[in-house]
Amino acid sequence: MAEQEGPDKPPLNEQPVAPSASQDDATVETAEEAVEPPEADINELCRDMFSKMALYLTGELTTTSEDYKLLENMNKLTSLKYMEMKDIAGNISRNLKDLNKKYASLQPYLEQINQIEEQVASLENAAYKLDAYSKRLEAKFKKLEKR
Repeated sequence: MAEQEGPDKPPLNEQPVAPSASQDDATVETAEEAVEPPEADINELCRDMFSKMALYLTGELTTTSEDYKLLENMNKLTSLKYMEMKDIAGNISRNLKDLNKKYASLQPYLEQINQIEEQVASLENAAYKLDAYSKRLEAKFKKLEKR
């Protein structure tokens, strides 16, 4: 597609013409001198900035201080819990030693019980043998009586 030539565009085969010096003067903008704001405004802005920075830093420091207080309280609670655990472990150790002493004092009786149990088992075995022997004797006696 060929572009249409319009009043704004030069024809495609023609070169654009550089603007003349009189056109340059009309299109050049003039620079204005930078004017500083009045002194009172700068002072007021500085005061405002410093007060806001002070407020921000106060908030940050307050937050940090509260964090450290929380950590301190957590450390105290943890320390108390460890002290409780130490006491519990001490009580358990003491009770275990007491139980070991009681077991040691009962050990001779437990050995006697084991010996009695062995003797009872031996006596039961002897009683079964004696019962079997008496039954055999009785059977022989009845056999002899029948004759």
